[in-house]
Amino acid sequence: MKRFINKIILFVLLLPTTANAANFGLDVAGAGMFQGSLPEVINKIINTILSVLGLIFVILIVRGGLTWMTSVGNADKIKEAKEVMVNATIGLVIVIAAYAIVKFVFDGLLSEGVIGDGEGNPDPIP
Repeated sequence: MKRFINKIILFVLLLPTTANAANFGLDVAGAGMFQGSLPEVINKIINTILSVLGLIFVILIVRGGLTWMTSVGNADKIKEAKEVMVNATIGLVIVIAAYAIVKFVFDGLLSEGVIGDGEGNPDPIP
C-alpha cells in the first residue's frame, strides 16, 4: 500500500509539469534571480527555499493523511501517520521562526545603516 501511495504522490507532483511543459520559458528562467542588491538577492533565495519547504510540508501532510485513511484501523499505521503530520508541523514552525528571525535581523541592519544607505535602501551590487 505504501508503494501505491508513493506512486500517487509522484503522479500528482509530475502532472502539472507535463501539462505545462510548453510554458516553462526556460530561456529566461533564472535571468532575474541574482540581479539587484545583496539583500534583495538573499531575499529571493530565502523565498525560493521557503517555497520548496512549504511544498515539502504539504506533501508530508498529504502522505500522513493518506496513510491514516488507508490504515483500516491498524494502530501502528495510525501512530505512524500522526508522527509524520506532527513532525511536519514542528518542522514548519521551526522554518517560520527562522525566517522571522532572519527578517528581523535584516530589517534592523537596513534601518541602522549597517548595510544600505541608512534609510532602508540597500546598496547595489557593483
